[in-house]
Amino acid sequence: MTAVLLALASAAAYGTSDFVGGVTSRRASPWQVAIVGVTAGGVWALLLALLLPGPVTAPDLAWGALAGVGNGLGGAFLYRGLSRGRMGVVGPVSSVGAALLPVVVGLLLGERFGPVVLVGILVALPGIWLVAREPGAQVDAGLADGLLAGAGFGLLFSALGQVPDGAGYWPVVVSQLTGLVAVAGLATLLREAWLPRTRTPVLGGALTGSLSAVAVIGFLLAAQRGQLAVSAVLASLYPAVTVLLARGLLGERLARSQLVGLALCGITVVLVAAG
Repeated sequence: MTAVLLALASAAAYGTSDFVGGVTSRRASPWQVAIVGVTAGGVWALLLALLLPGPVTAPDLAWGALAGVGNGLGGAFLYRGLSRGRMGVVGPVSSVGAALLPVVVGLLLGERFGPVVLVGILVALPGIWLVAREPGAQVDAGLADGLLAGAGFGLLFSALGQVPDGAGYWPVVVSQLTGLVAVAGLATLLREAWLPRTRTPVLGGALTGSLSAVAVIGFLLAAQRGQLAVSAVLASLYPAVTVLLARGLLGERLARSQLVGLALCGITVVLVAAG
């Protein structure tokens, strides 16, 4: 049950972070938001690592570095998609991708699920898609952003799930640093301005990054205390939080398909917790 609660807390933090990042990226460069975000997340991770040290090893740091590549690039492509008004495309593709890759990795590593948990995982995939999908959106328009974001987050979950319990938080620090390098490097290759020049990306990115750091740490603890695949699926319910925030704060209406998706997400939580 502890792992389930931690994974759900991770989803809540991710969903809130994406909402803030999406809104900010419509007023500033998504690359600048992503840069400030991973920097802010790195600061919080460093403070936590200094306060709660652990016997970290070189492989632990390597997994953290690989997770950082996924975290940085996944966030940048997600914000780019949101800044272009393609939430209905990027959201479902990225969240389902983020859930599927760790499930495959978990199965390859020998994880097995009871029938109740397996049904919960299967119910989650259409639920995530429905809750994040914007009715009437043209999937082809943002398919690339969604696939890249989903691959990035899937890599983050899969790699971070390999960090053992008791390793401390230095792997998270390394993940934030490599995420910073990954975002800056890709933005440079794409000739995008990634150094923030106004207050908007700084303030929005700092809040986004702080929430993302909470989400990463929550997922790390969940994966250490439970199964990688189950933790990843629950953490991938984050679009439900984003949609609900958009409904409550921006007045966006929920389509019937999104309401069905929210119901399926709720069923997933109940089944996984019961299993």
